[in-house]
Amino acid sequence: MAYWVKILYERKEYVVNFERVHAFCYELNGRVTFWLPDSAIPIVINPQSNLEDYQKIFDYLECVTGLELDHAHWVRIIYEKNEYVINLNCISSFCHEPNGRITFWLPDGTIPIIINPVSNPESYEKVVKYVKKATGYSLS
Repeated sequence: MAYWVKILYERKEYVVNFERVHAFCYELNGRVTFWLPDSAIPIVINPQSNLEDYQKIFDYLECVTGLELDHAHWVRIIYEKNEYVINLNCISSFCHEPNGRITFWLPDGTIPIIINPVSNPESYEKVVKYVKKATGYSLS
């Protein structure tokens, strides 16, 4: 089921199906970024200048992160001082290094997410559990 939202960004109107957006990034300054589906084009919404659209994103994420859905596995991951909300079902590959780090790439961008088990144990555990559940493989 589609979840269409109209977003105003840089004096343009975008109508976006949020069910096809696979990652959102909350920055310390309050901005939220997401990448348009099937492209690497970022949309950056600042709550000070566009509170209405910021609230649409916030409401959507509050809804999906609290649900267990067959087609989505949303998790909150802290990475480089930002909070990412990512649908792990849309990640195509995970790389586990000998030092324990796990790397994966956001689907509609070129941004790698690198999670260290020592500095970010909570996010690390979420990814390890997801990979085991989704693929049957253990990252070790």
